[in-house]
Amino acid sequence: MRFLFFFIYFINLTYSQEIDSIPKNDKLKILEIGLSAFFENDTATLKKSHKNLLSLYKKEANSILLAKHYQYKAMFFELKYKKDSAYYYYHQSKNISKKTGDSLEVGRRLLSMAILQREAKDYLGSEINSIEALQYLEPIKPNKYLISLYNLLGLTSSELKKKEAETYYKKALKINKSLLVNNRKALDFLYITNNLGLLYQNKKKHKKAISYFKKGLAFDSIKKKHPRQYALLLENLAFSNYSLEKKEKVFQQYNEVLAIKKRLNNLSGASTTHINISNYYKDLKQNKKAEYHSKEALKYAKQTQNNNRWLEALKNLSDLTIGKQSKQYLEEYIILNDSLFQKERLLKNQFAKIRYETSKKEKENTVLKSENEKKQAQIAYHKQQQTIGWLAAASVLLLLILSITFFLQRRRKLLYQAQLEAAEARENERQQIAKSLHDEVAGDLRMLHNKLEKSNLVEEAQKLNNVKENVRNLSHQLSSVSFDEVSFKDQIINLVSDYFELDFKISVNGLHECEWQYINDAIKRLLYLGIRESIQNCKKYAQASKIIINLTVQKNYVLLNITDNGIGFDTKISKKGIGLRNLQERVEDLNGTLNISSEIGSGTKTNIQIPLNAWTNKNTPS
Repeated sequence: MRFLFFFIYFINLTYSQEIDSIPKNDKLKILEIGLSAFFENDTATLKKSHKNLLSLYKKEANSILLAKHYQYKAMFFELKYKKDSAYYYYHQSKNISKKTGDSLEVGRRLLSMAILQREAKDYLGSEINSIEALQYLEPIKPNKYLISLYNLLGLTSSELKKKEAETYYKKALKINKSLLVNNRKALDFLYITNNLGLLYQNKKKHKKAISYFKKGLAFDSIKKKHPRQYALLLENLAFSNYSLEKKEKVFQQYNEVLAIKKRLNNLSGASTTHINISNYYKDLKQNKKAEYHSKEALKYAKQTQNNNRWLEALKNLSDLTIGKQSKQYLEEYIILNDSLFQKERLLKNQFAKIRYETSKKEKENTVLKSENEKKQAQIAYHKQQQTIGWLAAASVLLLLILSITFFLQRRRKLLYQAQLEAAEARENERQQIAKSLHDEVAGDLRMLHNKLEKSNLVEEAQKLNNVKENVRNLSHQLSSVSFDEVSFKDQIINLVSDYFELDFKISVNGLHECEWQYINDAIKRLLYLGIRESIQNCKKYAQASKIIINLTVQKNYVLLNITDNGIGFDTKISKKGIGLRNLQERVEDLNGTLNISSEIGSGTKTNIQIPLNAWTNKNTPS
């Protein structure tokens, strides 16, 4: 099978220019030794290096040393295949470099983060970090990193099916031409040319793909000077020729590629070639040979953690074998596939959480600093202006005002608390009804449905099944949500992640600016259900491709505004479904308002406004 090969160039050994306080002595060696350890996969030495950098930072208080410590710690976790931890420390290193104004280091760390995200199939996140890296690197023109960035953008755009992929690759080639002739320039050219070929190969435009592979293979003495790249281009050329039914040299080319990869100890690449050879024999109905090469591919894929080839080998072996053995391979395939999917999803969430939390802390620190400065200025002013008599009079007046305010707030809070308790009771009642519908009524209907099927009453069974599904849907509409184990913020992020697709984009604004831990659970539950109902309606009926969700907590109100670009509907004709009627009832329980405005062809806007008054709950975690 084909694969996209991406190249990374890390750090130039010019540290004496980056860290002014480090002379050419043991300190510089720490950096060089750590870098070498990374490329040699020596985790023990790399761990020692990042600890030494931390010790140096504590002695010299040089922020650049701290940034390097975090960078090397990220590299250590990258070798340990702990991508979430690696991403976190690259992020920390990047933030420090931002404060020191080092655009080159910021761009390089963003590049490393984008690479990790692409490997975790978080292509959108990778694209965002890559574009941010360009904003730092393009003004200073470090061409070798710009080439890597444009190549990465080409890869992620290709995965996202964006037409800009070819443009990014050609930008990388254009910059490559400006470099001095050296080994680095040759490697850049060969990798980008190969990726351009793969771009067209993925589009089934094999003739165009072949032209790029041949262009790379025609490079000066490539087989001798760059055997790894020669094998990569030759294998992709063979695949495209095979796809065009030009099979005469394909087997010979695959064998040549396999020999080169094994000589270079490129076992991960060898697993890919064995898969290709297995598919070749599979097409010729020579199943024994195909099975042998799939087993070889499986062996090398396991050794090198090449998950894609691991899955392909298991799938091939399931197809090529029979009986218990085939079933065993298929079960292993399903388990591995599910495990990788869950791991990729978890990594995406971790990447997003790291960025959100860091951004939130930065904003909070800025606000706290500003507020502290204002308070200090106010204290100084009042000390100069106030007199003992004014303080006495002001104290009496203030006490009176506070007493009145406390009484009014207390009364308002007690009244609203009674409303909340009533709403909570109705919510519990809904939960009990939903549970009964789901567990008892739907269960009984399922038993009747099975009996009707066994009695060959197919039509009656189908009608009863429809009734059962309606009951299940009704129970889901009535069901609620709890924030005891998962916070409101994480519930919303999970909800959006569950529905987010490339052709169904959801953006949320204001989620991280609000202090949800101080908002009552009844209000948060209402907001969650409102968002869920709107997303489900957009997905099911509106044919929308984009939803914008805005959350705002003002002094007296919580506001939820949801806008979609769907087909819309005539609000004078269309009736509210049970989901919207339930939502309307919940809003009214909390003295709120629900407004839905829509026109055919102009999308739909949903606005929910809930009064706050004095009914926050400071003991409820969010």
